[in-house]
Amino acid sequence: MRRFVLPTLLILALMLAACGAATAPAAEVAATEAPAAEAPAATTDTAAMTETVATTDTAAATAGEATGAVGVMLPEVDVLAVTGDIVTAGSSTVYPLSEAMAERFIDEGYAGNITIDSIGTGAGFERFCKAGETDISNASRAIKDSEIESCKAIGREPIEFRVGTDALAVVVSPENTWIPESGLTLEQLAMIFSDQTTKWSDIDPTWPAEDILRFSPGTDSGTFDYFIEAVMDKQFVVDDATKGKGEEALLKAANLQLSEDDNVLVQGVEGSPNAIGYFGFAYYEENADLLRAVAIEGVEPAAAAVDAGDYPLARPLFIYSTASIITEKPQVGSFINFYLTYVDEEIIRVGYFPAPDAALDAGRQALLAAMGQ
Repeated sequence: MRRFVLPTLLILALMLAACGAATAPAAEVAATEAPAAEAPAATTDTAAMTETVATTDTAAATAGEATGAVGVMLPEVDVLAVTGDIVTAGSSTVYPLSEAMAERFIDEGYAGNITIDSIGTGAGFERFCKAGETDISNASRAIKDSEIESCKAIGREPIEFRVGTDALAVVVSPENTWIPESGLTLEQLAMIFSDQTTKWSDIDPTWPAEDILRFSPGTDSGTFDYFIEAVMDKQFVVDDATKGKGEEALLKAANLQLSEDDNVLVQGVEGSPNAIGYFGFAYYEENADLLRAVAIEGVEPAAAAVDAGDYPLARPLFIYSTASIITEKPQVGSFINFYLTYVDEEIIRVGYFPAPDAALDAGRQALLAAMGQ
């Protein structure tokens, strides 16, 4: 588990000492007079969200037009006036984006402590919906119906905020010379990560008769969930009777290493020409000099392919909170406001891709409703 924690009062003091004076504060977010009504999570089920990112984007655009949410403007945040701690946890994929937004929040004068734990999407929802320990849950998949019910059982009604788009990167060592430039088909990828194959030559007889070394995010990861649904289930699940076979095929595969830490996966793939792994695009970009990204269905993970809806392993990224948390802890609402306002200025640098404008606007509208505006 990775954790990002900064004592921002100390950092702020050092910044002010270095700069001599603070910049003029922006207008403060309007306070809520009474607790706002909880807004329902804008989702149906995980399978629907992970079918294709294009489907999600179309649905978001339709929802935005229907609610008049397009072009929603949030009130400015007086960051220097924001106090109180913020606790977030969840997806390792969303972690670097939330970390970047937290660092910017701090740089602009946030006077509190913010904690971001990278523990996987599923574990993040456990802490948010069952333990009730976190203010924000980071997720690389939509919240499941069962998780929504767990949240409701402790009096939490989750609100979904789309913050970006990730292209899942399938990677090998640069020393892997047999996978062609055209890459792999989804069928080949599923077989590589299944118990149906052991050696590379099982995929293509012209490839080496060497054991496939498989590196995958752990079962608490939203990246794992997405890979199962987008890749494994398409090969191994045909009806209700075979449900779960995709995950079973991966977990029973030989030479499989699971880790919630994407850096462990990077090191594993880098270490052998016979290794293959997958994780969020940001981690590939951070290690592009050590790894080779594999094209899927002839399409490489890149901004143009994601924007066009051509890359088959693109997925939405989210953060979740509730109206009651935003009302009781205004600093959480201020941070989400700041996040949704400036995320597009940070997301490309982090290594992901912007969410559609309509999806961001839908989240901004949901935040305004949670704040009673």
